[in-house]
Amino acid sequence: MTADSLLLVLVFFPLAGSLLALGAGYQPRLCRWVSLILSLMQMALISLLFFLDLQPHSGPTGTWLLAVDYPWLEGIGARFSLGLDGLSLLLLWLTAFLTVISVLISWTAINLKVGLFHFFLLFLEGCLMGLFMATDLLLFYLFWEIQLIPMFFLLGIWGHARRIYAAVKFVLFTFGGSLFMLIALLVLYVLHGHQTGEYTFSLYQLSQTPLSPTVEGWLYAAFLLAFAVKIPLVPLHTWLPDAHTEAPTAGSVDLAGLLLKTGFYAFFRFAFPLFPGAAQASIPLLLALGLVGMFYAAWIALAQTDIKRLVAYSSIGHMGLMVLALGIWNLMALSGSLLQLFNHGISTSALFVMVGMLDERLGSRNFQDMGGLWQQMPVFSAFFLFFALSSMGLPGLNNFVGEILILLGAFQIRPLIAVLAFVGVLLTVIYILRMVQDSLFGESRRVQPLRDVTPREVLILAVMALPVLYIGLHPGPVLRLFESSLQVMWGQFPMLARSLGG
Repeated sequence: MTADSLLLVLVFFPLAGSLLALGAGYQPRLCRWVSLILSLMQMALISLLFFLDLQPHSGPTGTWLLAVDYPWLEGIGARFSLGLDGLSLLLLWLTAFLTVISVLISWTAINLKVGLFHFFLLFLEGCLMGLFMATDLLLFYLFWEIQLIPMFFLLGIWGHARRIYAAVKFVLFTFGGSLFMLIALLVLYVLHGHQTGEYTFSLYQLSQTPLSPTVEGWLYAAFLLAFAVKIPLVPLHTWLPDAHTEAPTAGSVDLAGLLLKTGFYAFFRFAFPLFPGAAQASIPLLLALGLVGMFYAAWIALAQTDIKRLVAYSSIGHMGLMVLALGIWNLMALSGSLLQLFNHGISTSALFVMVGMLDERLGSRNFQDMGGLWQQMPVFSAFFLFFALSSMGLPGLNNFVGEILILLGAFQIRPLIAVLAFVGVLLTVIYILRMVQDSLFGESRRVQPLRDVTPREVLILAVMALPVLYIGLHPGPVLRLFESSLQVMWGQFPMLARSLGG
């Protein structure tokens, strides 16, 4: 097997593994072990790629570290094309890592239809693997839509009281936005075919299609709508707090750590290269949406009494800062935003994991039922404080590196925007500290004693803490992955580099 063909394995291995997990569902314990072993094997395969001496090379689909390109729907010019660069590699590893975490945190929490639950977890992993590597736009759209199916069932079957409402709202928002992207994709496909005589869905070829400013603007707006819903940007965010509130812990981890990342990734990978002129014109809008998201999320988070909803709104604020970096569009801010994409996936997922642990013990996520947790659960409280400090950007932890790069990059070009973004970061500190104060300290509001974390839970939290520390203290290797991605992007999409000043 060649290194390039390994990309096919990364997509189809979890899809096949999901069927094995489903088949083992008649024995829940066996199903859990099968799912854990398969997800660990997937993570090991992806980790292997970090140790290979991969160099960018050009091909018919662009310049990638690894690429495959096979016939698929030849009659309409669609191909099964996958490409891997540094950004894709890190997001693949994040997907595999959080899938392992999702299996572990569901070990005792999920007792209903265990086989079906793990089927959807691994199936979602396979869809995300394809999405983060697809270089054919029809293939990307296929993975983009199919990922909704497992998340819908994870929400609708294993969620909390209002799970059906949250699941339907999630699908209506995301599928509705995606329909506009499909229309724009087909229009671009037809325009390229009329101009060149070659009908294709290749990202590399479609990015070279000459478009009038009006047409480009409308097509870009359709893509922007689809990706803004998934990020999500205010005011298209209302599905997210409900989805997080009703989702099982594994569902919240996948939502915050992975599905939100698909919107930002698609923005960076597809919308900007395909429509560079419209992207340049939208910079004031992106800056405004990013700032509004940061301030709005902080304002609403301060009013929350449910700790899970507070963490959900913190995701909106963090994603707003990343979108702001897209509007800044210089190498430092972009590197920070791509790093923050990974950082948020780890830190916020860890907070959702710990909120799930609290919910199991307290039977509540309300602040009025907490307080004094440090006295009864010191190990849990230490980990919770650690990940909260990471989320608020404490120096020495991962989020600080991404945030400071974004702020410094913004200050080089737009000092006023940088100052406003800094104020937004300070507001994040305020509501995170409020969360810590109301949950860990003060007088205990519970009569019965609480059990501290189990060895399995300590293992989960310790493993999640490692990348937080590693990136916070030694971010260079990860940042170099993004440098190669940006260089490749500038090289294969020259229209984008010229339009946005790269």
